[in-house]
Amino acid sequence: MTQVTGNLESQRRQYDLAGAAATTGFASVTVIDDDLGRSGSGSMERPGFERLVAQVCSGDVGAVYCIEASRLARYGRDWHHLIDLCALAGTLVIDPDGAYDPRLVNDRLLLGLKGTMSEYELSLMRQRGIAARDSKAGRGELRFMLPPGLCWSEVGKIEIDPDEHVAETIRHVFAKFRELGSGRQVFLWLRSADIKMPVVLRNVDVCKLVWKAPAYHSVMQILHNPLYAGAYAFGRRAQRTRIIDGRARKATGVRKPRDEWSVLLRDNHQGYISWREYEENHKLLAENAHMKKNCDRKSARGGRALLRD
Repeated sequence: MTQVTGNLESQRRQYDLAGAAATTGFASVTVIDDDLGRSGSGSMERPGFERLVAQVCSGDVGAVYCIEASRLARYGRDWHHLIDLCALAGTLVIDPDGAYDPRLVNDRLLLGLKGTMSEYELSLMRQRGIAARDSKAGRGELRFMLPPGLCWSEVGKIEIDPDEHVAETIRHVFAKFRELGSGRQVFLWLRSADIKMPVVLRNVDVCKLVWKAPAYHSVMQILHNPLYAGAYAFGRRAQRTRIIDGRARKATGVRKPRDEWSVLLRDNHQGYISWREYEENHKLLAENAHMKKNCDRKSARGGRALLRD
């Protein structure tokens, strides 16, 4: 999304294509910009591209203007499908390098190479970015959005938030959990005491701290987060790819076991609790969970039962 809101020169060049098409002599020019901010990798819905394909199939489109192949699709199947339809409908593909007729063998070959290079370029950029990110995270220097109660110092280290109100609220959560032994009971206590919880809201590059009524998931996130135990942890969640309607769909936020985390640096910074306390809390939370089959102990629940000596 930052590319859309901050880097506007490429966007201006794309809108200028409408003027170029009108100058060439096309009677009607349609601008399709429904996919701004959407990846062309084939991993998400692209209503603009679907609209383009539908108009080409109608046979009323004389030419498709684009800056480069990557602006239409970075996914080989989408790109070649569009080229096939353009060949059937007699539609030209025009970019700053020239005009191509998909019905001609040489032009079709060149368009195919452009699409393949565009898809490869995306994979190469992603691979380079991930390698650089993981290398920096391995040193504990990669900055990411921290949970409430923690902040980045001027030298790039994680430290406890200097706002005493925020820090004291987080300490209350851990203290009450040690006293009550249940995340749900901590949540109910916060509600009954009418204590507001700090929540970080993010809008592109701007992070804002707001105070809201306690939510159960917010309390559990605090208790489960190893950053509060002074550990630098990165890569705790993964993406899961599924095939839906013939397309790859990525689901983010899938939790990974601790031994599969990308980075875990203990005693990296000052925390609200020690690592030993974190592990004890984590074990107690697991034993309190009724829906997990791999847990041994369970807290008592209501229902019919036989009393025994």
